[in-house]
Amino acid sequence: MSGGARLSPDERLVRVEVALLFKRRGGRKRVVVPDGAPVWAPLPSRVDSTLVKALARAHRWQGLLESGVYGTIEELARAERINPSYLARVLRLSLLAPGIVEAILDGRHIRERLTLEKLMKPLPVEWHRQMVALDVA
Repeated sequence: MSGGARLSPDERLVRVEVALLFKRRGGRKRVVVPDGAPVWAPLPSRVDSTLVKALARAHRWQGLLESGVYGTIEELARAERINPSYLARVLRLSLLAPGIVEAILDGRHIRERLTLEKLMKPLPVEWHRQMVALDVA
């Protein structure tokens, strides 16, 4: 192992060295990175609010249809004042594989590859095939 980590001779323990500095700020002690030490921070997730809204709508609309509040897509589209074709395409998002939904909600998907435009097109029913088709696997 290289860097700030070392393996013990019996290979049962790993010793990790992290540069830390304690500073008092505003009466509190804070841990900071010393000057010149490498800084590590996880990349911030980039949640795509457009995809999240579309997923939320799909599941809300699916719930309204399943509960019997609306009997058809046309009735629901009329109530929502949107095109029935658009509603039907968004509604398909309620059938996405859980792994795809989690990637969208966590911001772990690659925005250039997983777009609303791609999700609105017909996808395989099988979750594994969806993951492959959308390159999320």
